[in-house]
Amino acid sequence: MNQVNRISQHSAEPEFFEAYDRGRLKGEPRIDFIEGWQIDYLAFASPEHADQPPILVLGGAFQNFNSYKYCIDALLASAPVILIDLPSMGSNVQTHNDHLDLSAKTLDMPMIAQLLTNWVQSVGMDKVSLMGMSLGSVVAANFAAANEDRMHRLVLMGVMERTRKSWRMLIEESLIKLSEQKMSEFGEAVVLYLVNHTRIEQTRMSGMARNMFHQQMAGFTYNEQLRYRINAHRLLSVTEVPKPKCETLVATGQYDSFTLPHENAGFALKCENATYAMVENADHVPQLQRRRETLALFSTFLSGKPIDNIDGVRVLNAQQIRQLDQRSDKRLIVDRDAKLSHVHNQLEPQTVFVSNISFFGVALKARTIEQASNIFAANRDMKLSLHDSEGEFSLELLQFEQKGRLIRAIFKHGTFANAARMSAYIDQLKQNPVRKSAKAG
Repeated sequence: MNQVNRISQHSAEPEFFEAYDRGRLKGEPRIDFIEGWQIDYLAFASPEHADQPPILVLGGAFQNFNSYKYCIDALLASAPVILIDLPSMGSNVQTHNDHLDLSAKTLDMPMIAQLLTNWVQSVGMDKVSLMGMSLGSVVAANFAAANEDRMHRLVLMGVMERTRKSWRMLIEESLIKLSEQKMSEFGEAVVLYLVNHTRIEQTRMSGMARNMFHQQMAGFTYNEQLRYRINAHRLLSVTEVPKPKCETLVATGQYDSFTLPHENAGFALKCENATYAMVENADHVPQLQRRRETLALFSTFLSGKPIDNIDGVRVLNAQQIRQLDQRSDKRLIVDRDAKLSHVHNQLEPQTVFVSNISFFGVALKARTIEQASNIFAANRDMKLSLHDSEGEFSLELLQFEQKGRLIRAIFKHGTFANAARMSAYIDQLKQNPVRKSAKAG
């Protein structure tokens, strides 16, 4: 479909909002075009709330409209609901604008937000609420910051004030696996980034759900792979997320290891009118793991009611936010030598000192600053050998910081098997903690 400008309906027209039918979510979206950019959407309303500011729902990179069937009924109890996919997001398949001869990759987050602004203006909406999750939260924050007079309420889940280097390295690593067409490893790696493997017992993320998530990404079509690349580059281009001034809820899972709770909370502190809430026993995808609690949180806030007494949700004040741990998992003292090897060549393994470790990362000390610099230069190509009750195993590293002899790194993991073995190794360390020695100097 090659269109330039087409707005199929104005929001004041009675046919703009449909009566909600769950089966409609699996059907074809309505499609508008602005300067050749495609906007996919579905708009629902119940007669008794059709005059309220509509709630625009922007999802992450992997959702389709059917992913939101769990929440539409509850949201419709207070306002109309519009599900919207912008170019290359969600199920919007547009990767190239034929009219402008531009890749969708050229649309960064502020530009995507501006496209949403143009569409909202074109269909005649004076006031809207936004609900943005993961990737969608960055777009929603940009839209809200640029449209103060148009905003009613805003929900952001899985947002951060600015991206950290280790987070960017994980995104970059997924792009490397994708370019190498190691699709199974790509799928496993992305699942392990988004799902906190160390907290599966608490989050109740089933093996079946995890495997379905993996199969979805491992089976990406050419268009889906291209859309993943586009959205990854959009995220990598983010330096700082603008702070909205409207009434805002910032939410995250208690065990989110992708956008850390303290990062979400820190973002909330910088906003003029934000509340921070934590969904207990969930990670980056609370809507899958704690659906009832997450839905109650969103629908209560968007309807203008207090959120302080929702079961399974903890609202934190500024003092409690400042006391949040900045790490997603406690570092354990190892206090022993270990071997570092190069992944791609047969160089002699190097001995380093492991100061502390967690499922997610490790702090190493080289013997000299020169050795540390040489190791850090190969920041994607080293693996650390560890020993457990079964013998030796190795995990590849992404080294993101060097200070003198100290090197900080995160683990690639990459496969469910590696993650399971590392998780068991960490459990053994917790059961048999090492007393800190003076050897680290």
